[in-house]
Amino acid sequence: MKILFLHQNFPGQFKHLAPALAAAGHEVHALLLANKSGMLWQGVQVHTYFPKRSSTPGIHPWIIDVEAKVIRGEAVLHWAMQFKQQGFYPDVVIAHPSWGESLFIKQVWPDTRLGLFYEMFYQSEGQDVHFDPEFSKPEISADSRLLVKNAVAILQHQGVQAAISPTHWQAQTYDPPMRDKITVVHDGIDTLAIRPDPAARLSLEDGRSWSRDDEVLTFVSRNLEPYRGYHIFMRALPGVLRLRPQAQVLIVGGDSVSYGAKAPEGKTWKQIFIDEVRAQIPDGDWQRVHFLGRLSYPQFLTMLQISRVHVYLTYPFVLSWSLIEAMSSGCAILASDTGPVHEAIQHCVTGRLLPFFDVAAWVQGINRLMNEPAERQRLGEAARARAIERYDLQTVCLPRQLAWVQALAKPL
Repeated sequence: MKILFLHQNFPGQFKHLAPALAAAGHEVHALLLANKSGMLWQGVQVHTYFPKRSSTPGIHPWIIDVEAKVIRGEAVLHWAMQFKQQGFYPDVVIAHPSWGESLFIKQVWPDTRLGLFYEMFYQSEGQDVHFDPEFSKPEISADSRLLVKNAVAILQHQGVQAAISPTHWQAQTYDPPMRDKITVVHDGIDTLAIRPDPAARLSLEDGRSWSRDDEVLTFVSRNLEPYRGYHIFMRALPGVLRLRPQAQVLIVGGDSVSYGAKAPEGKTWKQIFIDEVRAQIPDGDWQRVHFLGRLSYPQFLTMLQISRVHVYLTYPFVLSWSLIEAMSSGCAILASDTGPVHEAIQHCVTGRLLPFFDVAAWVQGINRLMNEPAERQRLGEAARARAIERYDLQTVCLPRQLAWVQALAKPL
């Protein structure tokens, strides 16, 4: 087959599927948003596009997101028309629609089978938007903005033959008939590479070093922000450090924002919550709190291997890869009792669940699990077994993804 992937940050969620299709002998192309030349990547011919215009200054705030997606969709439309003139007719187009790149693709290739990666459909209740009253408040404009934001997803669905979502929770955010076209398959984790290692040691260039002999508490987020519960974790730290005089706290994440609102002008969420709790933590204890920024991937995996207790919090939002990676590493996990987590963490089976906003519960939960080595061992082994059973790349997820592509290309 001739297959085209559309993803502004390619490979993104297609980092395993696209090379696997190329290795199977298909002609695989991908389109990346970049102002540079294309390249060959793991058998995939990667092309690039770049919009010729930016968003309109002063446009209605509810339309900013929609206009940005239309601009990207238009740029991809012109690129696809040129590619078509060169004789390219894909059998299948697989796209992540969240940035609008697949908006007009069926106008170029109307007979091409279109499959979309459905990450999450926005709802005004039961999801992230009004979950945290500290950073959001019910208002009609927010709900109206969501309605407009979803319009682009609805428009793209008109030409879709099949969709794929990584979790059942994310799939159920979509309304019928959109949900009816979804197959649930996770992106997949390489559980052979991501595994426990009793001899692991994380060593940094500045000389800091930790191993499994240390009482390591870990927290990970792409960026340190409220959507992933950074503020809750930080508010728990004073109590944790008092109860755990030997604990070493390793915090991984950037200073920017991946989801939700930006921090107030001139500030970062990271620093805001450091400032909030710093006076409650003696200088000696603060020396045991380590902000590691963004580690290299091998360093990140090593950090999970030395973790005694791993903390994962999230709003009702898309599930992080890092949670499954922590499970595969055999971590003893404390996670927020929020919808997307339930598929991976079963309370007292593959980890423990705690109320998202209950800071005291997090303090006591961390302290309790640190005191229970046998329970940590049991939970870590069960978490890894669940990761292998449900999320292993080679034996579970990739075969199902490939079957989904075959079904998309050759309907019954």
